Parts: sequence; C-alpha cells; structure tokens
Amino acid sequence: MITIVTANEKETIALAENLTKYLKPGMTILLEGDLGAGKTTFTKGIGAGLGIQRIIKSPTYTIVREYQEGKYPLYHIDLYRLEESEVADLGLDEYFDGSGLSVVEWASVAPTDVPPERLEISLKVDPQQPEQRKITLQPIGQVYEELVDKFQKDR
Repeated sequence: MITIVTANEKETIALAENLTKYLKPGMTILLEGDLGAGKTTFTKGIGAGLGIQRIIKSPTYTIVREYQEGKYPLYHIDLYRLEESEVADLGLDEYFDGSGLSVVEWASVAPTDVPPERLEISLKVDPQQPEQRKITLQPIGQVYEELVDKFQKDR
C-alpha cells in the first residue's frame, strides 16, 4: 500500500495518467471517496493515459460509460445510486472479464460483485486544504502488488 498527496486537480490527473503505464486490459480499479473527492477526476487521468479524447463524465445516472477509442477500452462504472441487490443484474462480470480496464466508483455498495483481485484506490479531501487529495493505492492480489511496487519504484 502506498499513499500519495496531490496538491490539486492537475496533479491528481497526472498521477492517474502515470499509473496507466502499469495497467493492462482485464484489470479492475475500485475508487472510493466521499462525494467530490475526485473519483471521476482520477478516471479522467486514466482516460488521458489510454489516449481517450472524449470528455470523461461521471456515469452516475447511466451506471456504465464505455470508452472504446483508447489504447484499449475503459469501462467507467458508478454504483452510487444502486442497492447491493440491484448490482447482480448488471452483468458486471462481462466488463471485469472483458478486453478493457474497469474503473468502479462506489464499489463498496456491492463488495461481493467485484473481482477478488483488484486495485483499491481511496481519495480523501483535507478540509484544511480542499484542493489537496490524499490518494491511497491498496493492491489486492499478487499482480496488483507487483504493479504498485513497480509504480512506487518508478516514481
């Protein structure tokens, strides 16, 4: 596990964009944080790292937004408006087992519906410095542990 503090939105996007160098199709990232913590901003950085030109928007109302035009697909999933019982019917396994990168906001709504191996990223706002983000990367599983170790060494 590593924790990184970014000073502003631009640094948060740059951090996520840099992380993309270590990600591969079929991987899953879970983003947690309060409303306004920067989950969609972080996803914008991932999109930039994949070469996606379209604007990355929160999928709060659509639940899933697919971006196909990058280096490989990005599946941006937001479970905020759902109850755990509703998630099973979404067919998320098709995304998790697909040829792209799955980024899930509010995955804590459905803890049993996400892959057992994943990268959990927590974003926290410091009330004293609201532009700053404390970003913690918690790898779950060998592949993600190696990814985070390499990312940390290369920083």
